[in-house]
Amino acid sequence: MSKSRFSEFLTVDNSVLVLIDHQTGLLASVRDIEPDLLRTNMKALVKMAKAADIPVIVTSSMPDGPNGPFLQELLDIVPEAEYIRRPGEINAWDNPDFKAAIEKTGRKKVIMAGIVTDVCLMFPAISAVADGYDPYAIIDASGTWNKLVQEVTIHRLAQAGVKVSTWASALAEMMHDWRSDKAYPLAGVLSEHTSYGLVYESFLATQKQEA
Repeated sequence: MSKSRFSEFLTVDNSVLVLIDHQTGLLASVRDIEPDLLRTNMKALVKMAKAADIPVIVTSSMPDGPNGPFLQELLDIVPEAEYIRRPGEINAWDNPDFKAAIEKTGRKKVIMAGIVTDVCLMFPAISAVADGYDPYAIIDASGTWNKLVQEVTIHRLAQAGVKVSTWASALAEMMHDWRSDKAYPLAGVLSEHTSYGLVYESFLATQKQEA
């Protein structure tokens, strides 16, 4: 595995977003992050992908069982996302349709979020590294049983070579330059879901005055 991947940045051309098991039953068990904040972060991550026009792949584990259906408000943001329903695999990477969907994009930077962090996110992230991909684990759009479990999981992800990140950091990394085509749509997502909104509003007001 090339060491250069640790210094290679996300772009709109090399990235794919994968949402793993953001299902209602699993979400009910999350205790390491406030529910409203998690919901905001999940929506922001999906809106980031839409603004950047990168592929989105969604997967759920036995959605007709106790894990519950995938969160509809996320699906509503990206109705064009490829949705893989897994019949039983705990590690999504073990599902051939899921893995094939990622391979089909031709992209190696796999932005991942999942519920729960220590299973649904961690297992496929580690498997992705083993198969030569460069996964980014978006911790603040994922959730698990408690903070201790989250902290232990972050250590194991880092040990395996997974890049641990947040949605806003991934967005800024992908945006790269205010002069890029996707800069303003991406900044709009950041302003909608963080306190950066005040800065962005001030900037836009200045731009209008100058015009």
